[in-house]
Amino acid sequence: MDKHTLKAEKRKILGQKVKTLRKEGVLPANIYGKKVKSLAIQIPMNEFEKVYKKAGETGIIEIAVDSSKRPVLINNVQVHPVTDMPIHVDFLQIDLKEKVTADVPVDLIGESPAEKSGLGTVVQQMNEIEVEALPTDLPEKFEIDLSKLTKVDMAVLVKDLDVDKKKVEIKSDLEQILVKVEPPRKEEEVIAPVETEEEEEVTEEGEESSEEGKVPEEGEKEEKKEEKTEDKPEKKEK
Repeated sequence: MDKHTLKAEKRKILGQKVKTLRKEGVLPANIYGKKVKSLAIQIPMNEFEKVYKKAGETGIIEIAVDSSKRPVLINNVQVHPVTDMPIHVDFLQIDLKEKVTADVPVDLIGESPAEKSGLGTVVQQMNEIEVEALPTDLPEKFEIDLSKLTKVDMAVLVKDLDVDKKKVEIKSDLEQILVKVEPPRKEEEVIAPVETEEEEEVTEEGEESSEEGKVPEEGEKEEKKEEKTEDKPEKKEK
């Protein structure tokens, strides 16, 4: 496993004032751990980003603070919601002789014949696996070869991973699916509603009813009055 180093300084600026550090390209951080007093530190942002890309959260980093050197793991990285830039880091100080738990990333390599031929789509359902091991035995990553996924519904489970069980214990559910070839989704056809004969009859009846209930216009009223006058019987003279 590659050795990674970072130089840090004790941090005196705390709370919301750390914004001034970030503007100067300095990243606020903390070191904590079992039987370790929490220590506020600051490190150059560009140096942290270089080491983070190489070490991830499973690579051991040696942080030099003043005259002491501390073996740590990157435990938590807070990022800005818009820029995704780190704004704070927690380092877990470790004992190289004691086991630790860590999340190991899952990488997909190769190409699935099933996906290449259009039979299905490869879907990754887990990006990390929780494991427990000595710091020096932590896997850098787990790789899954997609070339073995030749048919729809073929999958790789957590229990299928190639792990040295004497050194590494998987804490995640062994029956969980890591990656699977899913069948293509069928597009739902939208069928236009067909008007039936009964609906047509109801519509015609409704139109007739509306004609019957229609309020007569002025011309129609006068015609009806004349009809009534003509139909009215004459009074007999006594």
